[in-house]
Amino acid sequence: FQGSPIEMTGPKRGISFACSVLLEFDMRIKKGKEEDDLQLIDGTIDYNDITIPDSELFTTCIEGDSGAVDLTFASVCRAVEATIQVIIAKVQSGFNLSLSAFVFIDDSHERIQLFRGTITESCGLRRFVIAVEKDTWTHMKLEVGKKSYYCSFKTDTHGCACQEIMLDLATISVKATWSILPLN
Repeated sequence: FQGSPIEMTGPKRGISFACSVLLEFDMRIKKGKEEDDLQLIDGTIDYNDITIPDSELFTTCIEGDSGAVDLTFASVCRAVEATIQVIIAKVQSGFNLSLSAFVFIDDSHERIQLFRGTITESCGLRRFVIAVEKDTWTHMKLEVGKKSYYCSFKTDTHGCACQEIMLDLATISVKATWSILPLN
């Protein structure tokens, strides 16, 4: 509006929500400065009138300007939201870390890769949010170099659990916090 103290340039895109499920993506390949990043995917996928059997996995490929991304998703019955926090402390020297969650879907444990990178100093990784079936086990696998370490959490409706892994290279704390997803 003319004379307004806040200039509104308008939305980036318009979305008409007339579907059962809407997934929005804005994925970029990091090159340093944000303005130098390559646009991989910028858009939405909608699913109308779909019925997904309980706890079955689906995979689709999304083509983008600078590549493609494989997306795997599932409908999880009796789901709770699990927030995974990882704190890395007392780092003695740099190391490569791979972090995966194994969740129970479709009568088997499926792997979700959460993090892969080099750790050079004490830090907290970004939080990871996944949906897991209530009263099942979520197993976390941490690979440090060629060694693997595990911690497991029984999912609950509300609450949290922590486990600590003490290594020569560092101390790694893993915390899982659960909260129930709202029902429609």
